[in-house]
Amino acid sequence: MEEQYHDGLRQHEAAAESSVPLLEKKAGGVLYVEGCPGCAIDRRKAENPGIPYSSFLYVWVITLSTALPISSLFPYLYFMIRDLHVAKRTEDIGFYAGFVGASFMFGRFLTATIWGIAADRIGRKPVILFSVFSVVVFNTLFGLSVTYWMAIATRFLMGALNGLLGPIKAYSIEVCRPEHEALALSLVSTSWAIGLIIGPALGGYLALPAEKYPNIFSPDSLFGRFPYFLPCLCTSVFAAVVLTGCLWMPETLHKHKASENGKQSVDALEAHLIDPQEKVEESDSVDTKKSLFKNWPLMSSIIVYCIFSYHDMAYTEVFSLWAESDKKYGGLGLWSQDVGQTLGITGGSLLVYQMFIYPRINKVLGPIKCCQIAAALCIPILFTYPYMTYLSGAALSIILTIASVLKNNISATIITSIFILQNNAVSQDQRGAANGLAMTAMSLFKAVAPAGAGIV
Repeated sequence: MEEQYHDGLRQHEAAAESSVPLLEKKAGGVLYVEGCPGCAIDRRKAENPGIPYSSFLYVWVITLSTALPISSLFPYLYFMIRDLHVAKRTEDIGFYAGFVGASFMFGRFLTATIWGIAADRIGRKPVILFSVFSVVVFNTLFGLSVTYWMAIATRFLMGALNGLLGPIKAYSIEVCRPEHEALALSLVSTSWAIGLIIGPALGGYLALPAEKYPNIFSPDSLFGRFPYFLPCLCTSVFAAVVLTGCLWMPETLHKHKASENGKQSVDALEAHLIDPQEKVEESDSVDTKKSLFKNWPLMSSIIVYCIFSYHDMAYTEVFSLWAESDKKYGGLGLWSQDVGQTLGITGGSLLVYQMFIYPRINKVLGPIKCCQIAAALCIPILFTYPYMTYLSGAALSIILTIASVLKNNISATIITSIFILQNNAVSQDQRGAANGLAMTAMSLFKAVAPAGAGIV
């Protein structure tokens, strides 16, 4: 009789499980769906409270592979426009260079929200893989540009088909517990910022190789006939290696239809992971049913993000042009190698600051105060730049490097803090679309910034 009772009980449990297939109940009322990659990540986070170093490595190298091609052209763009013979006067080079720099951001402006929605529908991984693949193809073609319009077209397509930055931000906080979110988003902004620094350094050292390194590259070689292909090839090869490694990266999006019980299981998991104080703050900021445009914490952070992105992109565009322009035009008269060295040192400082210093500052001040203080400090630093034209030699190099280090670390502080605010303002099912919306708005401002700064 007892055996019949247990057999009946097992049959009843099997029938109950068949009504909610493949669910496994865990502590705290959390339900995981077998075969769902998002649930697998959630289970791993619940069982392993430490930092997910392997997942963070994916975030780091993927972001870096996309950031490098965006900025690597700035040190040699002046000379590239000159060699394409599109500018009739030397003073017009900055005008034409601005549109080449803006074409990438304009392409991203048109498609960023679409890529964000796609990341919420089909997953983060497919969008990331396709984005890195587009970098490999169109960055290589840009280095082989023989006309001005080919350069604009390849940069535009690389921006339009690259929807990476929004999904990678969502991915970075989905692979870790809430207490590691500041570090996760610091990795994104640090890798991005270092890419925007090391990229120009690579461009400065590797462009025009037949002129700089005649013992290695002859004028009749491939790199002699295409003097700006070598830096593009190096960054494309790095992106190809990253693309291969990404085939094994885990997906984080939940791939099952969330019933009411499933929704409660996700909420239970988040409640299990988040500290009580953080629960209160998140309950005020996250409403899964709220329209993104009615989500004021999200929209206010996007507004600040757009304004500062305009400023930062204009600075990046102008810095190299200003440093390499002749002193009679108000520039510093430096070679591209000198600019590359300054930016390389800046990139090293960013790595140290974002990995070891910023997370501690954010823990004490919070993201909002970090933004406010960093923005206030940025103003006096920028006021020192015009007076550098009176310096020369070692004094100029030292002062320029110090100013560049301070300015870029302050920028990284603001960007990382905004990332935290944006991603905490929405739930996972809206995170890709929210980041895509932020990328769309930001890309419009960044598209206008290079052209406007170049004209000025």
